[in-house]
Amino acid sequence: MGGFVVVGLDGTGNGEPAVRWGAEEAAARGLPLHLLHSWTSQPLHLPIAQEAENKKRFGAEVLAAAEATALELHPDISVRTEQVSEQAVDALVDRGRQATMMVLGSRGHGAIAGFLLGSVSLHVLGRAECPAVTVREEEVIPYGRREVVVGVQEPGTRGEAVLEFAFAAAEAHHSIVRAVRAWELPGVRDHVPTEPAHPQEEGPSEAAEEKKLAGILAPWRAEYPGVNVVEQVQRGRVAPVLLGACSQASLLVVGRRAQRSTMLLGPIVFAVLHHASCPVAVVPRL
Repeated sequence: MGGFVVVGLDGTGNGEPAVRWGAEEAAARGLPLHLLHSWTSQPLHLPIAQEAENKKRFGAEVLAAAEATALELHPDISVRTEQVSEQAVDALVDRGRQATMMVLGSRGHGAIAGFLLGSVSLHVLGRAECPAVTVREEEVIPYGRREVVVGVQEPGTRGEAVLEFAFAAAEAHHSIVRAVRAWELPGVRDHVPTEPAHPQEEGPSEAAEEKKLAGILAPWRAEYPGVNVVEQVQRGRVAPVLLGACSQASLLVVGRRAQRSTMLLGPIVFAVLHHASCPVAVVPRL
């Protein structure tokens, strides 16, 4: 696999888990690690003067510390550091065009205002052309759990990039793929039933969803014969089903529309980014 793993650093405490995750990915996939910091996009609350030279000096320290962390974990990986004057979003999106994946840190579950609303991470997630993994500050051990959960809602080619990323991640880290498909009964349109539906009436719908999921996964099982797969079809809305399935996972993989707009992440992506207990990979799909 070509490309590299790019990690965006803003100089706050949430960067180290992202560096650890990125170093683990680079080592497992045999890729270089690219550490990127924009000195013009440093958070306003950092205790440094506003002069450009001081910002650049601070940025160099951030990158040096990150490089040391990565090499301490995986001494054999190739690490490149880059400090830019571009805005962080533009620089990360640009580097992402050649990257295999991007890794971004976040401030944890309690900082939705900082992370999900108007932050660098949000804008990058909406525009990145490669898969982008968000790693919360409390994430200590990359792939500490051996299961990759992937949402499988799109049939045909639209979901291929999502499944490819999930299976490749599982293969690289010797993990299980848990492929999750949520389904709901069609809404009642014409009348309200006078008695509860019998459980057997729901069987054909669930069986059809199970058959559909098996069909979608068949070529990926063939392409990745060494990856064990658990198929999970569950009745319910997509976001709650995925969040329940990933409670013991090392990674949750979801797709988003490939158009370059932060508004197109969609409610499912927003929900899992906010509530998932593990890192989330957001993969652009056609």
